[in-house]
Amino acid sequence: MKTLVLTIFLVFPVILSAQESIPAGTVLPVRLETTLSSKASHPGQRISARVMQDVQLADGRLIRAGAHVTGHVVDVTPSDGGAGARFSIQFDSLDFSKKTIPIRTNLRALASLLEVDSAQIPETGPDRGTPPSAWITDQIGGETVYRGGGHVMSARQVVGEPAPDGILARVSASPGSGCRGAVNENDRLQSLWVFSSYACGLYGYPHLRIVHAGRTDPAGVITLSSQTEEWKVWGGSGMLLRVN
Repeated sequence: MKTLVLTIFLVFPVILSAQESIPAGTVLPVRLETTLSSKASHPGQRISARVMQDVQLADGRLIRAGAHVTGHVVDVTPSDGGAGARFSIQFDSLDFSKKTIPIRTNLRALASLLEVDSAQIPETGPDRGTPPSAWITDQIGGETVYRGGGHVMSARQVVGEPAPDGILARVSASPGSGCRGAVNENDRLQSLWVFSSYACGLYGYPHLRIVHAGRTDPAGVITLSSQTEEWKVWGGSGMLLRVN
């Protein structure tokens, strides 16, 4: 009897952990709250980002907009002898439903503060006569959002639907870039905030390059390199993170 009780005790936490994990392939649209820079950032520095649109999971759970993803700076390597500077970050956990859930993510897209802000302004510029619920806006990476009864369009093709605080669309593969479509049969609608369904790579950061997106070993470690000695990734930048 004691052995049976001990077995149940050991197995039960494992079942709970599995239930509380975030499915692989889930996209987390976040806004970086920490500014990263060659002068101030250092290994171990805590970083934080905020989920910008409700994320519906396949099992019915909902990650509310405003949830926080936290992580740390893994490494900062200054420019040396003409070689670009490098820095690595990793997101470790998601504060979700009053719990902290361990995660590992890879980087699908990173956009500057200017790119993020531009994607939230209607094509015709600020218009006091038209409510935001009816604006026509352009997503980062392409695609146009017709709110007020329209769709998310890529040319003449419907690729998604407007949603509060963003859009819902199936993530598309981006040939030659390494960005994938469905992962582990996870081909449902995803919350993409201000990004298009095929947004991939860097937007508004011409001096940066993605060296390692975090999909392969070391899994979860995102490494960027800079062509300049001094660099910054500003707080307020947008990111599409995807759960490994």
